[in-house]
Amino acid sequence: MGIFLNPNEKNSFKDLYEYDLFVDKTDFIAEIASRIDKPNKLVAFTKPRRFGKTVTAYMLASFFSKGASSKSLFAGLKISRCVIRKKTDEQETELSYEEYLNKFNVIYWDMNSIDAAFQSYMSDESLHVDYVDDIVDYLQYVTLLEIRQNREFDEKISKAPLIGRKSLKQALVATEAKFVLIMDEWDLIYREYRDNETLQIKFINMLKGLFKAGDGVACFSLAYLTGILPIKKYNSQSALNNFDEYNMLQSGTFAPYFGFTDEEVTELSLRPQCHISKDLLKEWYEGYKFGQDTTDKKNSVLADVYNPNSVCNAITRNKCSNYWSSTSSNEEVIRLINLNFDGIRDDIISLIAGGRIQFNCESFQNDMTSLENKDQIFSLLVCLGYLGCTDEGEFLRTAYVPNREIRSVLSSIVRRQPWYSSMPVIKRSEKLFQAIRSLDAAKTAEIVGSIHNSPYVSVIGYNREEALVFCLISGLMWCAESNYDSYRELPAGQGFADLVFVPKTRPDLPILIVEFKRDYSAEDALNQIKKQDYAARYRQDGDKREVLLIGLNYNSGTKEHHCLIEKM
Repeated sequence: MGIFLNPNEKNSFKDLYEYDLFVDKTDFIAEIASRIDKPNKLVAFTKPRRFGKTVTAYMLASFFSKGASSKSLFAGLKISRCVIRKKTDEQETELSYEEYLNKFNVIYWDMNSIDAAFQSYMSDESLHVDYVDDIVDYLQYVTLLEIRQNREFDEKISKAPLIGRKSLKQALVATEAKFVLIMDEWDLIYREYRDNETLQIKFINMLKGLFKAGDGVACFSLAYLTGILPIKKYNSQSALNNFDEYNMLQSGTFAPYFGFTDEEVTELSLRPQCHISKDLLKEWYEGYKFGQDTTDKKNSVLADVYNPNSVCNAITRNKCSNYWSSTSSNEEVIRLINLNFDGIRDDIISLIAGGRIQFNCESFQNDMTSLENKDQIFSLLVCLGYLGCTDEGEFLRTAYVPNREIRSVLSSIVRRQPWYSSMPVIKRSEKLFQAIRSLDAAKTAEIVGSIHNSPYVSVIGYNREEALVFCLISGLMWCAESNYDSYRELPAGQGFADLVFVPKTRPDLPILIVEFKRDYSAEDALNQIKKQDYAARYRQDGDKREVLLIGLNYNSGTKEHHCLIEKM
């Protein structure tokens, strides 16, 4: 025992606890343990790769499993200061965490490891067992094999009729015991065997037998599933609709447990091994925002969530960069974009540039194959972590690119496509940059105006100055991203410049200093740049780079844009 049944310390999160950048989220255990033997004992959490799903699965296995001895591990962590609420005979009592510590028979399924083991099994004919022909058969067979290593369980199973090598549910019923099941990457079959519908149906039927049949459900005190995709739907119904499910489209109050919160990143940024500013970590890896109270929109609190894997990599390597390493899902994004449902290529380019687009997630079937429209593709991209979204009520969501890391991933994907250079947005970006470099203020104002009048700007408030800033950033993005660093509200001279573009390495490119005005003139904007001497920092140490001063205004009455550009 110790692999599938009652994993020991080797399967725990002990190594993660000893990691220099460990963040204590063990209070999550109390939230989950409070569901033991209650109607809501079936729970699923689906999040993108590298968002802490496996960490929490390890943590729960280490806490609940009879095969582990974890008292010294959890004694100093948050869970030791929590109480677990248990309701019996209409009365609720508060229990110490030790009442549940290492007290349960745990079945632990890491589907990635099981898939790897199944591939080895298939490649060696000497291991083959009659009627164990696919991964669903194999999963039941190896689990049942290990359960029968328990003498008491084996005796009871042996006395039960009609229990074969793959009769996992019947075997669990025969043990007369109750189990905690922890299943990591539950959706692997829908992702890795996505063209095998027969296997998928067989798999979901096995899960239905465990979790929807009365005798199957009775075997479990708790079932905890993690994955990337939400539980598969058939038509409008979930195949396992008795699970309490939390996903990227409907995250609920548990959002802070998957990913790092703003407070946790602040604390990490203060640790001695971190030499990167909190602001830079935020720019690169934050941006996944989840409502923590979906029933009261006016008083809803947004949880700001960071990609934890990328934050840890950045701190460890002392460099903010793109650590989004999921090549397989990158290929999936390429496939989805190239389907080009309803002009999705243009939408993706606009999102990368900072736009926001509304979509409806109601018809999404929670898989990678039954995709028929743009709404379903956006829903999938949110579940995969390539887009963030805000909840607008019912099934309406607003999609956006959450941070600099994902923007880098998506822009790299788009730039490699054969249609990239012919896209109108790309051509417009080139024209805008050329207009600025040639000091063509009228053309600059005209292009910014066309962006301002696009449907994407209305989402962030057409008449706000923020919309004007977005217009220039998104307009220049495709020409400036590779060669420029951009800064908002940059301390400069005697004030703060609205927007500054500074070349990364190329001295032949000009520095761009931009001031925006709404209902004031472009002259006012340009004069402020000069009066506050925003360019002072670029005259130091013999810096001879060209500097362009850009004043840009929008008149909310006439709906006109004006621009002035001067070379320093």
